[in-house]
Amino acid sequence: MAGFVLVHGSWHGGWCFDPVAELLRARGHTVVAPTLPGMGGTPDEIAAVSLEGWGDFAAQHCRELKHQLGGAPVVLAGHSRGGLVVSTAAEHDPLAMDALVYICAMMLPSGMSRAEFKKLEGPNPAFDGIISKVHGGLATVIDAANAAPVFAQASPPDLVAAVLPRLLAEPHAPRSQKLHLTQERYGSLPRTYVECTLDRTIPIDSQRTMQNHSPGATIVTLEADHSPYLSKPVELADALEAAIPA
Repeated sequence: MAGFVLVHGSWHGGWCFDPVAELLRARGHTVVAPTLPGMGGTPDEIAAVSLEGWGDFAAQHCRELKHQLGGAPVVLAGHSRGGLVVSTAAEHDPLAMDALVYICAMMLPSGMSRAEFKKLEGPNPAFDGIISKVHGGLATVIDAANAAPVFAQASPPDLVAAVLPRLLAEPHAPRSQKLHLTQERYGSLPRTYVECTLDRTIPIDSQRTMQNHSPGATIVTLEADHSPYLSKPVELADALEAAIPA
């Protein structure tokens, strides 16, 4: 059995993984899905957020889980923007985890930021149209009333309706902070990329561009939207379980 640390994407919290976490726990695994510090916080709390700090936070959860499990394998997985956190955590402490999984996530090369990758992507007016700035630009929020067709158009409507009202203000700073990754640390860990072909937030072309920029990951393809934990929870649980090193 293994441990999983699941890092949510922008505007979400650890609760978005509930359906997948339940499946993994039923299979005998231990799952931790924390909400990142500063999400939905006060302006001061949001201003204190950095990608480096989020990476330390995720790595600490991996260390604690590995200790709790007596050294059993720990898989660190991130969804969407959570991929930046996964990469940063792996660079900070590659011994804290045994494998990385990117779930339609930002798997970017060293020296690139999320904001810079955005310039490489084609226009996505539906996605951009549901985002607005708050707290003087320190954070962004989502228009939940119009988010379902972008985030979760292939997911069960009742699950989507329960999730969207819980979306939080997203600290903006990590988007502009460049990744600093080395082959000796981040590059020493096996990676899996779970691509989602129906994704309207990070379209499949963008996901495959990232795969080309950061080659070497095992690719798993799901016919899922940007919320595979809602639209394809069993298949996502299978992919996460398959990432456990032998």
